[in-house]
Amino acid sequence: MADNLRPGDIIQPRLQLVAWEITRRCNLFCAHCRASAANGPYPDELTTTECFHLIDEILQVGKPIIILTGGEPLLREDVIPVAKYAVSRGLRVVMGSNGTLVSEQTAIALAGVPVSRLAISVDFPIPELQDNFRGQSGAFAAAMAGIANARRAGLEIQINCTLTRLNVGYLNELLALALEVGAVAFHPFLLVPTGRGKGLESVELSPQEYEETLNWIYDKQVELGDRIFFKPTDAPHYLRVMKQRQKQDGEANATVKSAPAPHHPVHAITRGCLAGTGFCFISHRGRVQGCGYLDVEAGNIREQPFSQIWADSPLFNSLRDLSHIKGKCGACEYKRICGGCRARAYEATGDYLEAEPYCIYQPKKELVDVQDCSR
Repeated sequence: MADNLRPGDIIQPRLQLVAWEITRRCNLFCAHCRASAANGPYPDELTTTECFHLIDEILQVGKPIIILTGGEPLLREDVIPVAKYAVSRGLRVVMGSNGTLVSEQTAIALAGVPVSRLAISVDFPIPELQDNFRGQSGAFAAAMAGIANARRAGLEIQINCTLTRLNVGYLNELLALALEVGAVAFHPFLLVPTGRGKGLESVELSPQEYEETLNWIYDKQVELGDRIFFKPTDAPHYLRVMKQRQKQDGEANATVKSAPAPHHPVHAITRGCLAGTGFCFISHRGRVQGCGYLDVEAGNIREQPFSQIWADSPLFNSLRDLSHIKGKCGACEYKRICGGCRARAYEATGDYLEAEPYCIYQPKKELVDVQDCSR
């Protein structure tokens, strides 16, 4: 622990979200996929019994929202029984899907769980571009049909998109599409180049483009109010942008006034990087990580109880101690609400405690230190 540790440097963990890669199988071959997922098979995935047991173990830590993801979670034959078991134990379950397998019957089954929200990924508003990015002809049309089926079944829809230079110019059209299909939320993911996503490094947004995109999101949230909720993902510095913009707008002590339904847990934005503090990822084989993009193991639920991993993992305890963060992120006055993307730091430097490489902000403390050194 650093000698200059202040009381505010330790984040007390409170598990809010668990992203669970219930299968790595996928029917598409998407360019950005962190898992490099294919149709498999993937041997040694958690059994149904292990899934039920994991849900029981998660409840020993708290009552987080469970995000069933993949791969494509609908390719797992027991996904509905597993989801139902989680709901029966009092957990809120949401699902992230590519949407292509959401038939009318499947949508009804998901609504019957009930799945609280279905997030479907649409990265381009143009069918040919979406199909090319997703590696399958007809992917756009199938996703749109899946959204329609889900809406008819009464499911809440969220639209996800992963942003690169290939599609950032379509943001307005993607937002319009999300509004047109009746989505309650729009989650732009800022690319972390892992897995197949490493092939997109050349089209990753620059730090300045990230900043412009996050300001666009803030402006649109204020403009649209409770019509839709924006939650940038893998962009912890959005919390810093929000605070700066609120201060500029004379709302330094307010949240974004237009953010809808703040009581809805799926709408919460509590901190930038939640890895190891409010969020974790569990792989199809039980590997626990800070997030799906941070390829560092905290433990495996086949070897240790989940509660023990969450409480005692050296990885998680390191992430909770803000005095460990290096570079300008460590000096930043926004580090408690932002923290920098630990996965992006790891991919760029091999050290998950290094500075976020795609943030243009220069901390005030760092500027003072530089000035002091120059005297």
